Amino acid sequence: MKSNSHNLNRVSTASLLVALGIIYGDIGTSPLYALRAVIGNRPITEMLVYGGVSCIFWTLVFQTTVKYIWLTLRADNQGEGGVFSLYALVRRYGKYLVIPTILGATTLLADGIITPPISVASAIEGLNSVSGLEHIIVPGNNLTIGIVVFILSGLFFFQRFGTQLIGKTFGPIMTVWFTMLLVFGVTNIAGDPGILRALSPHYGYELLVHYPQGFWLLGAIFLCTTGAEALYSDLGHCGIKNIRITWVFVKISLVANYLGQAAWIMHQQSHAIGDSSPFFEMMPHWFLLPGIIIATAATIIASQALISGSFTLISEAMNLNFWPRVIVRQPTDVKGQIYIPSVNMILWIGCVLMIIYFRTSSHMEAAYGFSITVAMLTTTFLLSYYLLYIRKWHPVFVGMIVMLFAVIEVSFFIANAAKIKERWMFLFFELFIFMTMYVWYYARKINNRHVKFVDLGKYTPLLTEMSEDDDIPKFSTHLIYLTKANSRTQIEDKIIKSIFAKKPKRADVYWFLHINRTEEPYTLSYDVSELVDDKVIKVNINLGFRIQPKTELYFKKIVKELIANKELNLHIRHDGSSKYNTEPDFKFVVIEKFLSVENEFSVKEGLLLNSYFLLKNMSLSDEKAFGLDKSDVVVEHVPLIYQPIQNIELCRNTH
Repeated sequence: MKSNSHNLNRVSTASLLVALGIIYGDIGTSPLYALRAVIGNRPITEMLVYGGVSCIFWTLVFQTTVKYIWLTLRADNQGEGGVFSLYALVRRYGKYLVIPTILGATTLLADGIITPPISVASAIEGLNSVSGLEHIIVPGNNLTIGIVVFILSGLFFFQRFGTQLIGKTFGPIMTVWFTMLLVFGVTNIAGDPGILRALSPHYGYELLVHYPQGFWLLGAIFLCTTGAEALYSDLGHCGIKNIRITWVFVKISLVANYLGQAAWIMHQQSHAIGDSSPFFEMMPHWFLLPGIIIATAATIIASQALISGSFTLISEAMNLNFWPRVIVRQPTDVKGQIYIPSVNMILWIGCVLMIIYFRTSSHMEAAYGFSITVAMLTTTFLLSYYLLYIRKWHPVFVGMIVMLFAVIEVSFFIANAAKIKERWMFLFFELFIFMTMYVWYYARKINNRHVKFVDLGKYTPLLTEMSEDDDIPKFSTHLIYLTKANSRTQIEDKIIKSIFAKKPKRADVYWFLHINRTEEPYTLSYDVSELVDDKVIKVNINLGFRIQPKTELYFKKIVKELIANKELNLHIRHDGSSKYNTEPDFKFVVIEKFLSVENEFSVKEGLLLNSYFLLKNMSLSDEKAFGLDKSDVVVEHVPLIYQPIQNIELCRNTH
């Protein structure tokens, strides 16, 4: 694991290009709409324009540079970042970290259905500035919407094939994009060097305090930093050094472009910019078409990064027991590149509905940003635990840092909360994600509380005796049970009942296999305990929270290693294979619970557990989730009796 983290932090031209291509898509395309959203249809004044740029600049300084680039990137979990990686680091230090984690993950996923349409629509609407197309590409008309839907649908369709080939072009394209931002920004600044005064915090203060309803403009100003959370989530793809070095170039390009747009706005004769896009209007007319093509490519890359991040987020959620098990595919040989069909479908439907509902990027601006403020607040909360308990920073210093970002982010939250009326339909999507995570996590805890463990040592004499009892038909040569027991000497009561009850299961070797999820992302190790030599064996497989389990493959590899090391006497003993079949006789047993009708619940517990089992029935089966779909697997169903009915009024009929 240390070598992986070390490799990520190697700095080279290639690694810097990868960082530019993966990390900055969302925040890098914000100049398309952020300043336009601040100005809107308001009269152009120095207070508004200079104040807007000042607030954007200092937001980038505090939220992106200080909080994420300098502070949050320190909280790496073996080189990995993101809300679940941070939670895995700090969960042992607090009882109330689950809800903030679920909120953070929910809001990141929820805004994932608006980032692609607002970015792509902003780029395509730039065609409205090209002579001859102004009456064809009109923001909100069916043709414009159709082009955006076509691009987004193509993007989601190609997810199943992976992005290994086109991913190599991401870095060069984003380098061209940021260079374009810098060049046109500097060109317009050169025409009005006085615009540099807008970087003074004085103008931001004047805007927020003295401009009519200036505080509420924070909702639009926040658009400049909506991609900051992705910087941390994508830490594992690039490494902290590559992100920090490339951020210098990215930030200079972004600030220069915002200043250039402000300079162009200040030279307008009209009283407002209306539906004009300062980003495209400040370009030379001859460069408009290439500029729009580059912008469209950049927004597609931004959307791709967000989609890939959503896949990773759900994969981590499953492995940390926050999400039902769903099909996860590996479209390429690149480590960490995954494809989740169900998530891809949800995001595609959401993105298409967004562009059809809002129709223009300017309408989407009003609904954008609310969720990310919540995600940032939850990151600040979890980060405080990391700084206190893992970094061991002084509580007063941590308190000052938390207070600073709490004031900034609560201000953004209040301003963005005014957007609820524009995004009420989002609340259903966010509620669905939140409740899915909440139900799955807490119902599993209830389920696990009712797991009874017994001492396996008490049953080893019986297991040995039954194994050698020829009067009982042999069930399997190797019988493998999946167990939740961490201890080498314990096993679930239900497994013992499964072996001995009714038709006893005789086997030559009894294996008890435990999958232990570690707090590191890519752990892959095992340990073996033989309770009875060559007869009763407990195996622990330690898996990182980013690894998809392939239990059957792991188990067979472990058996081969034990035989090769002569720790298991299968090299001299029959393993269940025959001249007709060379495969060893392995049989896995998975025990699944169902909700018994004998339960009597309170309303809350009934909703929680019934919802959990509904989700469980809709999700991937345990045998497939654990990678057992090729083996001979027996699934046994046992009832979960949580609160048995106490008083049954049943009278005997006496006549």
